[in-house]
Order: sequence, then structure tokens, then C-alpha cells
Amino acid sequence: MLRALEALETPPDLLVCDAHGYAHPRRFGLACHLGVLTGIPTIGVAKSRLVGEHGKLPPERGAWRALVDPAAGGEVIGAVLRTRRGVRPVYVSIGHRVSLETAVALTLRLAPRFRLPETTRRAHRLAAGGRTP
Repeated sequence: MLRALEALETPPDLLVCDAHGYAHPRRFGLACHLGVLTGIPTIGVAKSRLVGEHGKLPPERGAWRALVDPAAGGEVIGAVLRTRRGVRPVYVSIGHRVSLETAVALTLRLAPRFRLPETTRRAHRLAAGGRTP
């Protein structure tokens, strides 16, 4: 990943990882690692939860609840976010140099039509040998 980032002509302003950041059992997932190593602001937007609990999530787009770790005294470790009405939520966590509230807002902006951020959707499509628009 670091070599791929170094090969870019224009460095990104933000890294959106299909992984966890702080909402990781060790509190330092891939989004944290990449952010610290590169110095680039980073967030994790994962499809499944590794740790933590959350309250009932309303069905509307933009609804979110704190993801808390009861084993750590109820510490907020991320957010559970509905990016599309009636679909499964995504799990947002900070990686590096981004607040949780900003990470949630950015994730919503990057997912205007589908469950996952466009960056993740396009990367998945390219990795599967497909094309992106």
C-alpha cells in the first residue's frame, strides 16, 4: 500500500480504508497504521463490526450511533452509520488526524448513492478485474 501511495503523482488529502481504525480490538487497525506511517488524514469504513456495541439505529440515511466498548468502560471507539435508507450500516472509525464527527460526515459525502463510499466501491471493482466509470 505504501508503494502504491508513493507512486501517485498527486498525494491524496484523505485515505479511506476498507478496514477499522480505532474501532479495532487493539485500538490500532489498518486505518491508524496507514495514517501514522504516511502522515495523511485517515479514516476506517468497515462493513462489519469487530468490537463494541451500539443502540438501535434508525432506518434513515445519515442516522448514526456511537460504537462503544463496554469492556473499556463505555469508551466511544467509532460510529455505526446508515449511508442508505434500510440497508446494513457501515462502521466508521478514526484512523489519523480526523475526528469521529468529521469521519462520519466525510463517509456520508463519499457514499451519496450506495452503502459503501465510492472510493471503496471503485477499488473493489478494479480488484475484481472490472472497470470503473
